[in-house]
Amino acid sequence: MPTPLGHIVHLEFTGAFEMLDFVQVVTEHLGRGVGLDDDARHWVSVAIRESVINAIKHGNRNDASKHVFVDFEAPEGEALLTIRVRDEGEGFDPEDVADPLAPENLLKSSGRGIFLIRSFMENVQLRRAPEGGMEIRMTKRAPSAASASTTV
Repeated sequence: MPTPLGHIVHLEFTGAFEMLDFVQVVTEHLGRGVGLDDDARHWVSVAIRESVINAIKHGNRNDASKHVFVDFEAPEGEALLTIRVRDEGEGFDPEDVADPLAPENLLKSSGRGIFLIRSFMENVQLRRAPEGGMEIRMTKRAPSAASASTTV
């Protein structure tokens, strides 16, 4: 929805993995609107899917009565997309997350989500949300037309 601030979209849903496709459609639309290229939109979509899956699976522990909140902000006149994903779980200390590149963790089937998100996005912040639960806030900036034309 257009606002004087740009585009702000708020999604709220129960812990349903079926919502991932809808979240991806919104991500694609807003990413295109701020000027992200195909590759950047793909990696932003991966990061948001990981965030929502973590919120449902680890945060809300697959409790269908708990909600996931996804907020997108694309400020007017800026090639920037900010996303906030919040769950209603107990939260965790981000410092306690195991390093997925440590030899003892390389063969584990989980534990790479936050690592991937940090790889694909800019300015990733994990914290306990004031409203309760855990939140991840991340941004992705599209390259300016001037810098894109000088890139080989």
